[in-house]
Amino acid sequence: MTSAATPPAETPPATGLAATAPAATPPAPDRPVHRAGRRGLPAGVDGQNLSLVGALALVLTVFGVLNDNYLSWTNVQVIAEAATITGLLAVVQTVVIICGGLDISVGSQAGLASVVSAMAYTSAGSNAFAGMAVAVAVGLLVGVLNGVVIVYGRVNPTIATLAGLAAYKGVAQLVSDGRAQGYVLADPVFVFLGRGKVAGLPVMVWILILVALAVHVLLKYTDLGRNLYAIGGNDTAARLAGIPINKYLVAVYALIGAVAALAGILLTARTGSGQPVSGSEGLELKAITAAALGGCALKGGKGGIGGTLLAVALLGALENGLTVQGINSFWQNVAQGSLLVVAVVIQQSRSGERAVGLPG
Repeated sequence: MTSAATPPAETPPATGLAATAPAATPPAPDRPVHRAGRRGLPAGVDGQNLSLVGALALVLTVFGVLNDNYLSWTNVQVIAEAATITGLLAVVQTVVIICGGLDISVGSQAGLASVVSAMAYTSAGSNAFAGMAVAVAVGLLVGVLNGVVIVYGRVNPTIATLAGLAAYKGVAQLVSDGRAQGYVLADPVFVFLGRGKVAGLPVMVWILILVALAVHVLLKYTDLGRNLYAIGGNDTAARLAGIPINKYLVAVYALIGAVAALAGILLTARTGSGQPVSGSEGLELKAITAAALGGCALKGGKGGIGGTLLAVALLGALENGLTVQGINSFWQNVAQGSLLVVAVVIQQSRSGERAVGLPG
């Protein structure tokens, strides 16, 4: 930095052509700049998203050839419904990764919210809205707790949310005694959420579309979104620019808690009861894999909702195809883990960083 006590040297006035030349000072962009894609791709088109489209088309083609019913409209809706809960968690996982964080506890948060929604529903005399409100309140509380531990306790996000993964799962099992709670399929609200359709699409899919659209607008068209990218890209510069990083991070984790609670409510509506573990276990891996495959840089500062949704569709199509073909479900875990590794390897190769343990 230049000392305030040392005035800059004066520059004599320019003459001739130099006096009329404009200053060569590039304007600072207000928000992420979308440059033209590689090899002549239009601006805003990401090569990684095109790769995801190609992979999705390949998966659909292969399983469509192997099974005539795979590409039927009924099975497509099944794929979409099954991917909705993962999609919701992947959307908010994208937000937290963009700002340089991570949340490994989203699956346990969804499981806790599922149990709470069913138990509160029963305790309130079969009042669906009361059950949902309590679940969302618990989700917000858990999210804020994660954020406070990370920000003010100065705990690494991976460690803090790994602890939350175990803790929230334990709380869900304690309050439910490890069993499914309540029965909500006699309630029209839960039935509508879990099995209803609007304009031919399941309600659950519409909820994912609305949440994804809202988050996309937040990230791309608002100052809040610009600040999130700035925090993930360079938190020191963001702090010097006056961005209240601590408040942003706590708010992001609170958002994760609320959306995870919504995912838990949909899990309850889909299964008919509150599930402490079944249905929510492993969701954190799927959400992180989808965000990474969708182009989120795990170091922060890069990512988008479009790529994440494409990755969610790819994972859902692959999982359903393996199930339809009768392939052992354990292979689904192998596939998810492999895809996560592939996504990280691609990110590292694109970043140009030296590989750990290898000569530069």
